[in-house]
Amino acid sequence: MFSGASNFVNSVDRLTLLIFLISLFFLVAITATMIYFVFRYNMKRNPKSEHIEGNLTLEIVWTIIPLILVGFMFIYGWRDWKMMKSPPKNAFTIKSNARMWSWSFSYPNGKVTDTLFVPMNKPVIINVNSSDVIHSLYIPAFRVKQDVVPGNKNFLWFIAQKEGTYDLFCAEYCGLRHAYMTTAVVAMPQKVFDKWYIDTAAVAKVSATGKLILPGLAIIKRNGCTACHSFDGSKIVGPSFKGIYGEKTTVVVNGKEQQVTVDDDYILESIYDPNAKVLKGFQSNLMQPYKDLISKDEVKEIAEYIKSLK
Repeated sequence: MFSGASNFVNSVDRLTLLIFLISLFFLVAITATMIYFVFRYNMKRNPKSEHIEGNLTLEIVWTIIPLILVGFMFIYGWRDWKMMKSPPKNAFTIKSNARMWSWSFSYPNGKVTDTLFVPMNKPVIINVNSSDVIHSLYIPAFRVKQDVVPGNKNFLWFIAQKEGTYDLFCAEYCGLRHAYMTTAVVAMPQKVFDKWYIDTAAVAKVSATGKLILPGLAIIKRNGCTACHSFDGSKIVGPSFKGIYGEKTTVVVNGKEQQVTVDDDYILESIYDPNAKVLKGFQSNLMQPYKDLISKDEVKEIAEYIKSLK
């Protein structure tokens, strides 16, 4: 009944079921008592109200029993919480970076993906970080969630026990495109994961579906650029990539409008210092600098891909 995708499913589901059953019992018991009192002590049966003295025994019982139940639930929850905060020493560590509105995952060998790939039956630690606002990394199937606060170091860990692909959400409202801040966790057998992990040539070619795609597009997807920029000319939070390369456009610099040409230098500046020249009609200070995440060679690949969209 309680077997699940991670090592935490059993304990979390048992505690949830226990709290639900206790709550259901008292809901039924209290509701039934109220209904009984409505009929037993209505005005027709009791035309004259009576003064009822307190019952010390009853008061002690209804104080001690809830205290015992709440204490039991607290101890059970505390035990599970301690387990979730005590990862094994041999755990495989992955760095996660959250930003409006995408996830990226960095592996010890330098590989970076927008989908979380993990080996099965091995402890995995996710060190979480945010580049802008508060996010929350949530994997429902694994029963794990951790708030990601800018400037605060934190982590979550788990052991994936079933092969498959599972949803990964942001569970903290983080702005306009919060609902689109989704990706997936792919749990693979150790041998399959090892083969994927050592294929460093595919670092810039991993998409959310695991297919090999154009390097520039792979980098764009990996860094979550599609959360704000479209490929078909539609306006989201940021300008569309379609048909912009080589075109003149109006930007705002220090409150004044200027004409610029969208070329490699402009794309580099827009990625490394996105608020220096904000395209007219779009809001400033939404995009954070990507200088520490995207190399100049990768920017060139992005520029080549944007050029192909003309």
